[in-house]
This record gives sequence, C-alpha cells and structure tokens, in this order.
Amino acid sequence: MTAAEQERTGARQRAVPQEWTGRWVAERAGVALTGSERLPELVGLALRENRKRAHLLVSTVLGKHVPQRPDVVHGAGLELGRRVRELLDGLGGQALARAVVLGYAETATGLGHSVADGLDAPYLHSTRRPVPGLTPVGGFEEEHSHATSHLLLPADPGLLAADGPLVLVDDEFSTGTTVLNTIRALHARHPREHYVVVALVDLRGSADRRRLADTAAELGVRLDLVALAGGGVELPADILDRAERLIAEAGPAPEPAAGPAAPLVRVELDWPEGLPDGGRHGFTPAHRARLEEALPALADQLAAAVEGGGAGEGGAADGGAAAGEGGASVDGGRVLVLGFEELMYAPLRLAGALAERLPGGADRVHSSTTTRSPVLAVDDPGYAIRTRLAFPAHDDPADDSPRERYAYNVAPGADPARRFATVVLVVDDVADTPALHRGERALLGQLRRVTDRVVLAVLPSHRPAAALPRPLYGPAFSSYRADEVAWLLKDLSGVALEAPTEEREEAVQRGGAHYAESLPVEYQPSPEYQELFHQALRTSARRIALAVGTVAETLLRERGPGLVLASLARAGTPVGVLIRRWLAAGHGVDAPHYAVSIVRGRGIDPVALRYLDAHHRAADVVFVDGWTGKGAITRELAAALAGTGFDPGLAVLADPGRCVSTFGTRDDFLIPSACLNSTVSGLVSRTVLRADLIGPDDFHGAKHYTELAGADVSGAFLDTVADHFADVRAEAVAAAGRFLDAGHAAERTPDWAGWAAVERISAEFGIDDVNLVKPGVGETTRVMLRRVPWRVLARRGAGADLDHVRLLAAQRGVPVEEVDDLPYSCVGLIHPRYTRGATGASGTAVLVKES
Repeated sequence: MTAAEQERTGARQRAVPQEWTGRWVAERAGVALTGSERLPELVGLALRENRKRAHLLVSTVLGKHVPQRPDVVHGAGLELGRRVRELLDGLGGQALARAVVLGYAETATGLGHSVADGLDAPYLHSTRRPVPGLTPVGGFEEEHSHATSHLLLPADPGLLAADGPLVLVDDEFSTGTTVLNTIRALHARHPREHYVVVALVDLRGSADRRRLADTAAELGVRLDLVALAGGGVELPADILDRAERLIAEAGPAPEPAAGPAAPLVRVELDWPEGLPDGGRHGFTPAHRARLEEALPALADQLAAAVEGGGAGEGGAADGGAAAGEGGASVDGGRVLVLGFEELMYAPLRLAGALAERLPGGADRVHSSTTTRSPVLAVDDPGYAIRTRLAFPAHDDPADDSPRERYAYNVAPGADPARRFATVVLVVDDVADTPALHRGERALLGQLRRVTDRVVLAVLPSHRPAAALPRPLYGPAFSSYRADEVAWLLKDLSGVALEAPTEEREEAVQRGGAHYAESLPVEYQPSPEYQELFHQALRTSARRIALAVGTVAETLLRERGPGLVLASLARAGTPVGVLIRRWLAAGHGVDAPHYAVSIVRGRGIDPVALRYLDAHHRAADVVFVDGWTGKGAITRELAAALAGTGFDPGLAVLADPGRCVSTFGTRDDFLIPSACLNSTVSGLVSRTVLRADLIGPDDFHGAKHYTELAGADVSGAFLDTVADHFADVRAEAVAAAGRFLDAGHAAERTPDWAGWAAVERISAEFGIDDVNLVKPGVGETTRVMLRRVPWRVLARRGAGADLDHVRLLAAQRGVPVEEVDDLPYSCVGLIHPRYTRGATGASGTAVLVKES
C-alpha cells in the first residue's frame, strides 16, 4: 500500500463514527440502507421537515451538516477526481484536458470543487443567488428540494460551451432526477458527446437507473457514473406519516444554554485581489494556482486570531471583549471553521491550511457549513443531526427563499466533549450584514453562546466584470483547424474596412487616422510572385523548422509543459501554430494557443489579457511573433504588460533587431509567411481597433476573407515546415541547450543594435519618424504590400531572400539601393510626409540624401 493509499485509509477510519448515526431513524421510521459495506461510514440518517421527502442522507465526509476534518472532506473529493481522471485517461485523446466540472448548490459546491482539484479542471457550481447585471446561461430544477431553482452564472459563457466531457458532481444520487434535468437543459444549449456523473453514494433504484440509461440513449451521448459506494434505501410506504409523527413527538430543538457571550474577533484576511471566493462564476486552473500560493499566509492570519491575537469587535455592552481585554487564549481546544451555505470550498481549504499551522491541528480543526435545509435535531449518538442553531437569513435573500437558516452539530448539546473552543465563521461580504450581527437570534449571537471564542473572517464576494467574449475558431473564422488556434478577436467580416493604400497613408501621416482603424486592400499576388513564394518556402523550410524547434525547446525548458502560447496576430500566428505542433509531436505537450492583437501606440488588447488571466496562470503565457524589426512591438509589449503579472518577454523565430532573448536565429532571413498577407495567415486580416466598432468589453477586431480560399496557402506553409521537424530535432535541442548554458548567456542578451541602426538611417535620409523605417525582410515586405514605399535599402550581395522584394519593388516603381554595412538584409522606407501630390522616388515633400 502506498503512502497516499495509507493516508486515505487512515482518513476514512478517522471519519467512521463510534456508532452508526442512522440507527435512530432506522429503528423508529423503518428506513434501511442496503448495498456496500462502506455506506455506514459515509452517511447517517436524519428526518427532514419537508413533505416532499422525509428522510435525509447525512454525509459524514461532505463537511456540510457534520463537522469533519478538512483532510477527510477534501480527500473524498480528490479520490472521486482521481477515479474520473482514470476514466478519462482511458479514453485517450484530449478528453481529460477538455473536461469541465459542474457542482450543485448548495450542498455539493465544495465537493464539486474538490473533484475539480483532482482533475485540475475548470469548475462552476450552480447557485441560488441571483447576481444583478449577470444573465444566467442556463438553469434547472430540483423537484424534491425546499429551494428548487438552480442558476448557472459563469463569468465566461464559453465555459459550458466547450465540447469536452462535462463532469456533474452531487453529494448523492437518490433518484437521478436533478442530474437528468441538468443534462437535458445543458444539452439543449450546448450538445456534447460525454457526461460523467459523480457522487459520494449512488442509492438509485432499478427504475431510476433505467431512466438515466434511456435518457443517454435518447440524446445519443455517453454517460458514466462514478461513486465511492453504491446501494439502496428501503422506505416503508407510510414514511411521510411516520416522519411527521416523530418530528411532532420530538418537539422544538432546545435552545443553547444561557451564559456570557464569548469574545468576537474580526480578522481581515489578505484575500488575493481578483481571486474568486468559489465557483459561483467559474474557477479556473489559474485561480487554483493562486489560491494554493496564498493559503499559507491566510492560515497564518487565522492562526493568530484563533490563538488570541486580533482586534475585538463589540464591547462591554454586548458582552464582547478584544483579545487582551478578556479574550482569553483557547490554545489546544477544538476549532470549527464554519462556512456559509454555498461558500463551502474556501472555508474548507482555509480549515485545511489552519490545521497545518496549529499545534495538533490535524485532530483539532474541523469544517462544516450553514444551510437552508430544515432538519430535525435529536441529541442521540445514533442520529446524524445532534444539535441545531436556527437564525434569520443574513444575506438579503430573494423573496422566494427561506428566511431561516441553520447550523447543525455546532452546539455541543449534552456531550461536553463535542464542544468547540473556537468557531471561525467565514462569510462573503454579501452576507456580512446587520442581520448577521444584531441580537442573540443572529448567527454570531448564537455562536457566541456555544463556544469560547468566535472569529469572523469576511471574504470579498467575487463580482465578475462584464462577461468575457468567446474566442473565434476555424473553420468558421480562419482556415486553421479549431484545435490549432483560438482567435481572441471580434469578427468584423461583414464590415467594409478596406481603403486604398494611398488614402490610408495620407490620413495616417497627417494624424487624421490611426493605421489600425482601417485595412489595406488585400494584395493579390501575380503568378510570378506566387511562384517566388513557393520557391522561397522550399528553400527555407528546413531553416524555419530549426528556428521553430530552437524556440520551442528553449521555452519548454524555461517554462515547463504548462506553457500557454499567445501569438501576436497575425504574423505571429503561423509561428504559434508551428511551435504548438513541435511541442505536440516531440513531447506530447498540448499547449493552448491563442492569437491576440497588439497595436502600435495603443498597446495589447486588454480584454484578451483579461481572458488569458481568467483561464490560465499569467506566468505560463508566452507571447510569440514571427520576427523583430527595430523592436517597436517588443517595447510596446513590455509597456503594455508592466504590472500585469504577464512575462513581457517575446519569443520570435528571427531577431535581427537583437531586442529579445528567446529566438531561433538572429539572422535576417526570409520567413515566407512574410511574403503574403491573409492567404498565408489563415485568411485573417490585420487587426482593427476603432471606437465605433470595438467596445470596452470587446476583443480587437479582424476580418475573415473567405472569398480568398482559392489562393489560401496557410496549410501548405505549415505542413511544409513541419515535414522537416524530425530532420532538425537534434540540432534544435542542441541549440536550445547552448542558449540555456550559463556560459553562452551573452548570446541571448539584447543589445538593441537594430534600433540604433534605424536611428542612424532616419537621420541619414532626413526621416523624422522612426516608424517610417522598417528594417528586415519581413518588415520591408509589409511596406511593399500595405504602405506607400519610398525606397528599399538592400545589403550588398543579399541573395535570393530578396527576390520577392525586388519583384514587388519593380511592380510598384520603387528603387532598390544596395548599401554596405547594413545590419539587416534590407530596410524598407515608407514615403515620409506623404501626400498624394508627392510622387516619384525622390518625392517633393522630403529631404533627399546628399551624394
């Protein structure tokens, strides 16, 4: 048995009560459990005050009604997550990577989150709390519950739209009705092929099992079930009458004994800004990493308050006292971390971290949660709900929700050994209302009568910003496959954005427009030019493959297999696809790849950054481009990412500008994707940023030129380069190893020689705007295709890499001047201070270089 298995076994043994907590109901109401021998370890029984269903299965490992060690509670969810992981792993493909977990409010919110932890998958739970300004993307009913309506309120509507397996998590399956309602509601909106239903116990009868199987067949889906234990519940025909009689005989729950109110201490936790307090609006793997990093410091704050530190709240008038003023230390006593209804997971994880901080904490610290469910309390060791605190709702509930709430098994009852020396109440700020504090009937008032110390910790309720837009995918947008890139762009395909090149140039240079507010007319290559592209691709494909491999191997070693690619649309996007292919082919790494927009003078798309931050760890995101020119975009990127948590380092295939540290080569050579526009970039235009088209919550825009599909060579470019991967793999690994060797650090250090060269050329040719000087083969090609070129400077002796530039220059009547001592293969000069009255190579509006 492994150490992990031993720990799980030990946790289960510690969770088993001394006596089965279902005995009282079984004897008096005639209810029996059948099936797995593990059932009594996992559930007890109680009676509901609910005519729809009289009995209640009370989990001993859920951390809801029964206080339990946090390692036991979280461990139960992790065990279920491990079983789901084994199931999805066995299916192969991307099933596990694309899974999303959905938990049920309110009882299973923490369990579902723990299952998602076991899968490291995105998580969402349903909620019964409407959020103003946030529109539900779906909902369903739970017929037997006292509060039936479930809302789905993800901050990212695309969370449930993915086509991977949906893992639905509840604490128990009694009939499967709630699961069926959920699957039908979600499948109508977002059909998928696979659902996995998960619970602690599966107690459905044969008819309910058939109903679930029939529904799966009707919808044409695969439906798997995972549970820790299975069996059934045997109920007498008159169970509702028996329960009603037993509840009447028991009478009202006894009030806690009167006595002085315990001190109340408020602790202001340093909850990370922007980190959701749970899965109500979605919780991503990136959020999970932030929480794990923050937990130790949060536990230190709680431990200080529990052990006697912190400022008191209230005073002599209400019986309160601050620590040091009557707030005696309660070191060594039992501690309960009490969550609030749907807020189960954050208190659970805080309890687990606190247990690691307190002396003897593994046995001292427990976790449970308040609830809306009215349940009979009987102070008997054979009954699951020993004590009950009833208190007014304190979260301003909707009119149709119960006005009374409950905390079970918090008061010690007749057994002093059950007393908690400290109760740490964790609520969100929505629930931190006067109703929580005011009077003895309030929750805080009641807690102060049943313990020696109350600590109140208030978390910021996550209020998502406006819903993030969804990415675009091929073939609906772009000719790339959907799995190769997600475009964080707004589709403007139906908008007329193109303008003649000369009009755009004049407007931009006069300051009347920004270059990103319109698009140039797409250049249609001549047969001669197309042949030059294919010839250049055949000649340079191996060299590009080596550069791709060198960058990919360097990134993998520096960032690890969890890296996320964000290519700068559109020139960087083919490079991002190639790096992704390299990682998948050589290492089995399925790196997410997004295309994002960056605009000179306007920065990177902030909504795209929000999207990346919401779905991934910022530190894992690598920005990718094709090449550097003088380094303007490198500087733009660094400025835009300052203070965001994203790494501003740019990875490129070619760095002739010598301004980045991650590159395939610093040679200025032809990357054939620079030769064309959309037809080598998935049929996608340059990006557009215009105030009347792009709102504050929109991605930057772009067009998809479906009409150019006949000339599309995007796939041919990728496939031709990828065909050389196997041939250059050893060289790429060696090159990356050399770059990462400390003795070769100087080779990677940027010296910005390209920027210095551009400043020199600007001065020499009387150009007062360095943005009109475009160095390098790629940038010069862009000048020819999109701008009004003035002249081309070519390094003397430059060969076939410039054939396409020379052809374009001849077609546009632009002189090519060969020069010495040029650090680039060529430099393209945009016509300075251009007007449509300035014609010819010399131009009437510029200073001409003196001979």
